[in-house]
Parts: sequence; structure tokens; C-alpha cells
Amino acid sequence: MPAPHLSCRAGTDDVRVDRLGRVEYQAAWDTQKAHAEARKNGGPDVLMLLEHPPVYTAGRRTRPEDRPTDGTPVVDVDRGGRITWHGPGQLVGYPIVALGEPMDVVDYVRRLEEALIRVCHDLGVTSAGRVEGRSGVWLPAQGFTPERKVAAIGVRIAGGVTQHGFAINCDADLGDFGKIVPCGIADAGVTTLTAELDREVTVDEVAGPAAAAVLDALDGRLPVAEHPVVRQVDLMSGLG
Repeated sequence: MPAPHLSCRAGTDDVRVDRLGRVEYQAAWDTQKAHAEARKNGGPDVLMLLEHPPVYTAGRRTRPEDRPTDGTPVVDVDRGGRITWHGPGQLVGYPIVALGEPMDVVDYVRRLEEALIRVCHDLGVTSAGRVEGRSGVWLPAQGFTPERKVAAIGVRIAGGVTQHGFAINCDADLGDFGKIVPCGIADAGVTTLTAELDREVTVDEVAGPAAAAVLDALDGRLPVAEHPVVRQVDLMSGLG
């Protein structure tokens, strides 16, 4: 992993942050691809922040059993990972940045996780962290309640430029997650910042801190640290 004080970006100009409001998934995907092509031709690094109307998207590793069983439409996309849901109350971020050499995809994902962990901690969800072997930001298991994911990450890198990114659940209605196996993980749950803090946490409240934290993480001002989260299986094994 590169030294934590170093930027993972190839460029040194500021990242342009575009706060776009609510955007249909296909329109946002088309914009991502346009930004990525522009970046390859010398354009700026861009961070798109937005919400989507309700939509399921399936990454390259999605299995048939992950998908909705009621015929609900799913958009197949070229990111990593499996199926997930996007919708109102969820902040979605798409960093379109050129990565420096030597390119380290795992380090890039860890930086995104670190940024979202910082956002959670600053809001008061101080137990947020990582589950070994699983991407995203998680909260620890409690008793017989399994660990739950508050932020998901799925990325694609082509020609050294990143696409797709992250989604953090602010005050989303998570009912639509019940139709799928989120991210292909059947033995854990999903949650929102609103549920964890017992107060309304909106996308507007989170967008600014998330943008700042992502830029700090990409440029090395926010170093990647260990934030281990206890899994339910580990708790149960300790009771044996």
C-alpha cells in the first residue's frame, strides 16, 4: 500500500465536486462515462454527488439468486461487486479520477472506506468500521443481531480512471433491500445513519462532509487506519 501521506491521484489539480441532486441512474451513468473519457484526454478529476430514484443495479459478480424474485427490473452495470439498491435518502458518490502509478485498486477502495468511516464517526456512529473480507462500511454485531452495512462500495477502473463509487444510507427507506440479497451477503443486515443515531440524518447534511473526507482520503490527508468490526459469527464462537 502506498505511504498514507501520498495522493493516489495522478493529477495535482483540485477535484471538481458536482452536487447534482436527484438523477436517473442511466443519465448519471452516461455522465460518468463522459467524465471518464474527458479525464483520459486531460480533463479534470470530478466527484459526482447525487441521489437516484429507486433502482437496483447488478455488478459483474451478481448471481441469479441475488436478484428480485418478483420481476422487478435490474440495471446490469460494469462495476465490481454484486447487486444493490439505490434510492432517495441515500447519498451516492462517483469519483471520476485518474489514479497514479503504481496503481493500487485495493488501496483506492480502502481510501473510500476511510472517508465514509470518518463521516460516520464525526456524526457520532463511532463503532463504524470494516469487516474483514468485505468491502464497505459496517457496524458491529450486537448479541444475536448480525453486523450491518451502512455504506457500500463498488468500483470500476478502466484506462487508469475510476468509475462508480460509493453509497451511504442517510435516511433511506430500506424496504426495497428485502427483495434482493444486498451485495450477495445473506448473513448480515443493512442500516441507515438515521436509524443508528435515532434522529433524521439527511443527504444534504452528509454531502458536504462526505465530499471533504473523500478528497482528503484520495490526496492522503486522511490516512487509512484499522477499524475492525466484530462479526456475529465471532461473537457466537466466543460464547461456546
